[in-house]
Amino acid sequence: MHLGKVLFATALSAVAYAQQSYDVVVYGATAGGVMTAVSAARHGLKTVLLEPRRHVGGMATGGLSRTDTGTREVIGGLSLEFYYRVGNEYEIRRFKNPVAWFYEPKVGEKVMLDMLSEAGVKLLYNHRLREKTGVAKQGRRIVSLTMQNGEQFTGKMFVDCSYEGDVMAQAGVSYTYGRESSAQYGESLAGVREKTPYHQFLFDVPALDSNGKPLPELTAEPPGKPGEADKGIQAYNFRIIATNVSHNRIPWPKPRGYSPARYELLARTLEAFVKVRGRSPVFHELTLIAPIPNGKADFNNNGPFSTDWIGKNYEYPEGSYAVRDRLWQEHIDYVQGFYYFLANDPRVPKVLQQEVNQWGLCKDEYQDTDHWPHQLYVREARRMTGDFVVTQKDLQTDLTKPDVIGMGSYNSDSHNIRRFVNSRGMAENEGDMQVAVKPYQIPYRVMLPKRTEMENFLNPVTFSASHVAYSSLRMEPQYMILGHAAGVAAWLALKTGKPVQDISVSELQKTLL
Repeated sequence: MHLGKVLFATALSAVAYAQQSYDVVVYGATAGGVMTAVSAARHGLKTVLLEPRRHVGGMATGGLSRTDTGTREVIGGLSLEFYYRVGNEYEIRRFKNPVAWFYEPKVGEKVMLDMLSEAGVKLLYNHRLREKTGVAKQGRRIVSLTMQNGEQFTGKMFVDCSYEGDVMAQAGVSYTYGRESSAQYGESLAGVREKTPYHQFLFDVPALDSNGKPLPELTAEPPGKPGEADKGIQAYNFRIIATNVSHNRIPWPKPRGYSPARYELLARTLEAFVKVRGRSPVFHELTLIAPIPNGKADFNNNGPFSTDWIGKNYEYPEGSYAVRDRLWQEHIDYVQGFYYFLANDPRVPKVLQQEVNQWGLCKDEYQDTDHWPHQLYVREARRMTGDFVVTQKDLQTDLTKPDVIGMGSYNSDSHNIRRFVNSRGMAENEGDMQVAVKPYQIPYRVMLPKRTEMENFLNPVTFSASHVAYSSLRMEPQYMILGHAAGVAAWLALKTGKPVQDISVSELQKTLL
């Protein structure tokens, strides 16, 4: 293992680093990116990790602290090492449980930085791929990435670990986004959902204003026919780290341009809840509250109107950087407004409002981003289309693979995609999918581009899967498992001089085992 210090290059000039050469260039310091870089560097490869923003870990340190484990026994390799090392930070071996699946973001990020430093990875913050012209190719090989600041990174192997798949797209690798039809791959769960039983309005909530127009956060456009394809994207949100420990608590912030009228549908939902149920909802029924250490909790979407900004992210996968930055800020505005409304609006039942105000942001988390998570939860954006595409059957019936490099087990889990006015003038959500799967094997092929397109490129995050299959495989432990395998695959490809499609799968598996 190479030892070295992580280089934080937030102030280095482009002149000093006009061109740099590496064995492996990893773009995106998501959890998958971190483990790809660590894996490659531990095998002696000169590795750089380029992060567009200022933090490592993506959602694994950006608010998703209640890890989506599924069947924990199938989580292995560097992914499991990460959770072991988090457990060591809390010294939980004292309790005969050495693995910490739930943790504070600052602790998770420290562990990832330690792993990068020990492996000798060069980490560069604020390195965003130059838009449209950032990828240089020769034939079926990427030769360099150029950043917005002018720095250029040449390499022998390139790995795209961003949630957006920007290197993939610029390299001309085939991809898609949105939902396939049920007919395309023979998937019963694909396309527009006929029934959306979860995170749904369970009683009538009028969706039109006094002029007969849809309320804010609703569309008049109904979904297509069940099973039809569309370009809808499952909702994004921010996973909030909150606390009810008074000395560490900051009141819910008021967002820019806040208007309570935006949350009229939420107010009507609360009113209907009280009328139908005969009681006020508790906070947990509006936002999923998952306790993590030291008096904190990971707050997620829950119920029909919550932190998911449904139907507002369709531009994101193919959007310019300016469009994405706008949507990022608009998601902040929406989620902050949701909590601010609950904490302050007179239409909120008093008992609920009192509970909401027992919580707030954490003084000791995200101190450089006003205590707000540094990562938008991009649950799904682009997805590569390789020679092999993982589909519903690979999660439900065809569970074994000859080129297995890890396992998954989390539900097929897509959040809602559309909130619309139904034929009765009531609010309705569409697109949520929560279907249990058995533990299944993940094939190496899932991160391979088509053989005819690229031979020195791996994709362990926006990998080759249908919307249905991606909704299970997209969990952070699996991104880390895939990243671990990508680092080993890069090492084998460079050692043998072969395209990534032609490395010895048996040697890859032997190394991973």
